Amino acid sequence: MCEANAYLIEDDQKTLVMEAVDTVEPEEDGLKLINIFGEQKFLAARIHSLSLVDHKIFLLANRSDGSL
Repeated sequence: MCEANAYLIEDDQKTLVMEAVDTVEPEEDGLKLINIFGEQKFLAARIHSLSLVDHKIFLLANRSDGSL
């Protein structure tokens, strides 16, 4: 299996936001995550890093002022 768990990084804290993520799709203001069960979640975030061996996706929340 190639799915991963997605974590949102805010204020140096990593929070699990979705397990068994199969698809990450870019959207206008963030990312759409879809897991192997068909559940979908939109996050106003961008990809920070991927740890493929550990099956982890790290996301950074978009700042409200629009800066990176």
